This record gives sequence, C-alpha cells and structure tokens, in this order.
Amino acid sequence: MEFREMRRKRQQLPTGESIEILRRATSGTLALLGDGGYPYAVPLSYVWADGRLYFHSALAGHKVDAVRACDKASFCVIEQDLVQPEHYTTHYRSVIAFGRIRIVEDEAERLLAARLLGNRYNPGNGESLQKELEKGLARMLVLRFEIEHLTGKEAIELVAQSRH
Repeated sequence: MEFREMRRKRQQLPTGESIEILRRATSGTLALLGDGGYPYAVPLSYVWADGRLYFHSALAGHKVDAVRACDKASFCVIEQDLVQPEHYTTHYRSVIAFGRIRIVEDEAERLLAARLLGNRYNPGNGESLQKELEKGLARMLVLRFEIEHLTGKEAIELVAQSRH
C-alpha cells in the first residue's frame, strides 16, 4: 500500500526523531475499525521495542474484537502540546504510525513484551514484576503493532526555532 506523503513537508520530523518520540512518550491513542464500521480510538500505554509497539489488553472487549476483525491500525502520540492563546495556535510535536496489529500467541514473545512493559512503567523492580507476571500473565493479551509507515510533525513555529 502507498501511504500519503505529508502535505506540509517542512514540518515533517526526521524518522529518527519520530522514533525517539515513540521511545520517550508513555501513552498514545490506538485507532481501529470498530463495531458497525465506526472508528474506535482508545488511549493506551505501550512500549517501543525493535521497531514494534507492544500493548497489553484484557482477554476480551471492544479492542480485542476490533483487532480480530481487522488488523489495520494507526497509533498517535502527542509529545508536546503547548497552547499559545495569543496566537490562536499550539506548539505541538506528534507522531502517527500506521501498521498491522496482532494478538501475540508465542509464549516467549508474550513474556518478553510483558517484561518490557513492566520495566518501562516500574523500572528496577524485577521481583515485584515477576510476581505480577506469575499472577496475571495468563489473564492478559499482548498485542504487537508492526509499523509500516511512520511520520512525525511539529508546529511551524518549532521548525523555525530549531533552524536558528
């Protein structure tokens, strides 16, 4: 599939910078094709690893049904959103990823992703994480988002600042 090019190319962030935003941010919004063909967008915590995003989920629900019905998805992260009321704008930096999302079936990958997520949000507490995984991994789905297209964008005012 051909993805659209960004219309305002001057505001496009380099791929490496977009990836760094994904590494730093702690939550974003996953967009799926939901019930009745309506878009379903859900805020989620995530972890970036080896060019993929991992999410955790309950075993059932709207998100899981949507993933099973259609594997195409997008994920949006807003790193910065500074309102500039006197100029009627915001100074923003954001990233959108397009790709395919799947339920991870492989137990080794499920455990790896769960550990990555746990360490991301509670670093340095391996013993507690191990107990949590022993208690809850069986009741948790792990979702893997394979990125096919990634774009980052920043407000034109930030572009101007970074070039001075």
